[in-house]
Amino acid sequence: MSQFESLPISVAKTGFYNGFNKFVAIGAKFILTLLILWAAISPKSAGRILADIQSITVNNFAGWYMYVTFFFVLVCFGLALWPKSGRTKLGRQDDKPEFSRFSWFSMMFGAGIGVGMLTYSTAEPIFHFANNPDVIKGIVEAKSEENVRLAYKWAAFHYAFTPWACYGIVGMALGYFSYNRGLPLTIRSGLTPLFGKHLSGPLGHIVDIVAILATIVGVGVTIGYGVSQFASGLFNITGAEWITSENGKPTLVAQLIALVIIMVASTISAISGVKKGIKWLSNINMGLSFFLLLFFLIFGATFFAFKTFFLAIWDYLLAFPQMSLSVWSSSGDETEKALASWQAAWSVFYWAWWIGFSPFVGLFLARVSRGRTIREYVLGAMLIPTIMCLTWFALVGGTAVNLELSGIANNAIIGADISAQLFQTINLMLSPGLAVVMSVIIVILLLTYLVTSADSAILIINTIASAGDQSQKHAKHIIVWGLILTSVVAVLLKVGGMDALRSIMIIGALPFSLVMALMAISLIKSLLFDSGSET
Repeated sequence: MSQFESLPISVAKTGFYNGFNKFVAIGAKFILTLLILWAAISPKSAGRILADIQSITVNNFAGWYMYVTFFFVLVCFGLALWPKSGRTKLGRQDDKPEFSRFSWFSMMFGAGIGVGMLTYSTAEPIFHFANNPDVIKGIVEAKSEENVRLAYKWAAFHYAFTPWACYGIVGMALGYFSYNRGLPLTIRSGLTPLFGKHLSGPLGHIVDIVAILATIVGVGVTIGYGVSQFASGLFNITGAEWITSENGKPTLVAQLIALVIIMVASTISAISGVKKGIKWLSNINMGLSFFLLLFFLIFGATFFAFKTFFLAIWDYLLAFPQMSLSVWSSSGDETEKALASWQAAWSVFYWAWWIGFSPFVGLFLARVSRGRTIREYVLGAMLIPTIMCLTWFALVGGTAVNLELSGIANNAIIGADISAQLFQTINLMLSPGLAVVMSVIIVILLLTYLVTSADSAILIINTIASAGDQSQKHAKHIIVWGLILTSVVAVLLKVGGMDALRSIMIIGALPFSLVMALMAISLIKSLLFDSGSET
């Protein structure tokens, strides 16, 4: 047994916070309440200051975001391929997986990136078809047939290995230290090999608070995009003018109504727990996802998608190291500035998003992956989701790109708001009546993905605040965190819409990226120690 066999964390014995660490629970709520009040009282000032801090963060830490995420990919694959660590089971040798492979994968994909697929399966290829670093460098012409492969290379870069490595590092570390070492299932446990018993006190409390804040802002961005697309879907179904503004973006009122609907459903689902509400919803949204993909397989640009799928994988694998390690400076020439601006808006934003999402998705992956080996975990948490994402891009995004390339869309998809691009694609493919039917299915699917993400996040925040106790899912605490998450998203949408949400996420994810890097080092250190002790 190693030197870190226990990590005592104090929790309240009575009162409202019975079973919870007051420092973590109250500390996180205090900081988030200050953010909510600041944004509500001084929305213009808050929006301006957040934008300024985001600019400073990107200018100074873009390289850090790029390099550290590449490190996460190397660690995940390295541990899976290394024989001894790859065979290591997350749990005791006699532990069996709690969920079937289908439910396991459904929950991982739904919590990790389901909402992003509905928004970006069309938007990501379409945007890069219109502009990407190769277009900026003058290598290829925008919106040309030659740019399709390059557009998909960049789309794959943002949704393939890197996001799942971010989730994978956190989940692997927490699963190993909790199930193999008997430590609490909370973020601080992943740093125990480096800091030991110091994590029982204020240092550990701060780590868990940082994780909760990162979770709130990461999930907040996801919900923000989701409610916008939900509102666009309702507009496509009903045609109600109050839902969208003149520029095609959903109105604040429509977004807030959608937010309330989603968060009420999420809170109810979270109260029912993982084995009921979340598992059932994950299975439902995976079934609807396959239905939507089958629709595009039959009625979409199938041959175009088939060719794009394999070429995207090939181009991505060849270019992955260079794309991961390229950092452009805003102080260079005009081309360099344009590249830096693109990188800040896309790659850095995405890496911050995945990092902000990692505390909740990683802990959730650990929660549902007990009994699986590290190699199986990496296969299920990285390779299979990567293939799934690229399938979405090929079938859904490929159909949209083909409609633009052939001239049928005539910029109708490219020119639409990001929340409406999927619905514009459907409108061009089907008659008005059938487009409404398909839009209803997409809205239902979007609702299940949003509820899965939000309720999973609420349960994970509860787990972190209760020192890793998974049984602490009292309705009153779930409701409080649901209200806080709803309030954060609502005030930031009011302050500056999605721009404000993006700003707070890029800022908020930065401290947790350091925690993740230390978790990766801790995991390597621990597995090396275990390997040495066995020989």
